[in-house]
Amino acid sequence: MLTTLLDVKEVDKEWLELILEARNLGITVDEIKDFLKNPSNT
Repeated sequence: MLTTLLDVKEVDKEWLELILEARNLGITVDEIKDFLKNPSNT
């Protein structure tokens, strides 16, 4: 159980880094949400 919780925290950290990088590149929050809802529309 502890390993699973640690894995989840690491994934969340990676997601946060990806989102911050996207924002630094000028991608809007709405564009990120749209991509996550429909990744095939890129």
